[in-house]
Amino acid sequence: MLFALGEPVAFLALVVSFVLALLLRALAIRVTARTLGLTDRREPIGPRPREDIDPFGAVAAAVGGMGWGKIIPVDEVPRWRGRGRAAAVYLSGPLTCIAVAQLFFAAYASSTPENLLGILSPSFLLRGFPLPLVEQVLLCLGAGLLTFGLLALIPLPPLDGFGVLWSIPAKPGPGLQWIRLWFEEKNLGVLLLLICCFFPFERPFLLGLLDVLGVLFLRLWG
Repeated sequence: MLFALGEPVAFLALVVSFVLALLLRALAIRVTARTLGLTDRREPIGPRPREDIDPFGAVAAAVGGMGWGKIIPVDEVPRWRGRGRAAAVYLSGPLTCIAVAQLFFAAYASSTPENLLGILSPSFLLRGFPLPLVEQVLLCLGAGLLTFGLLALIPLPPLDGFGVLWSIPAKPGPGLQWIRLWFEEKNLGVLLLLICCFFPFERPFLLGLLDVLGVLFLRLWG
């Protein structure tokens, strides 16, 4: 997001998109877990900043363009009621953010005769691409939510995609156990993601990855 400081409206919209993504992710995960019977129905589903915000994820969002929410350890999502249900809990947050992002892209595409989604990439928007005010707000909100959701689907702790990967086999094998030990418990995953956010400074690896994952979603509306 710091790349967008030259465009104050874009910067503010990206900050809002990150906060909104955290809220949507938390709400979707808790509602899904309650609906599938994987949590106590008396447990509140509202925001819990200490449980929803990852300080390293916030740093990644500020420096690299987008970050992530607080990790949900795989032991906290019970598998005894079905691996599919456990995977659905982890998928619900990222997919909700991606779906809501499409609403902002649709609003942009329908409100302007000069649709730039056929040529823009997510990294352009995360860096504060200059546009008229309303268009800039819509696209930055959409890009922020889209890249948050896509990043979360990567199967690497502390991201939600690892929870999906962990839920697939009947019994996680040595490979998954090794990944969990080093990338979750020893925080190697956080370190790797932060490195991708910082280097190379002019165009961090994370922005390139988000372009590869997200450009198709922009072209759908171009």
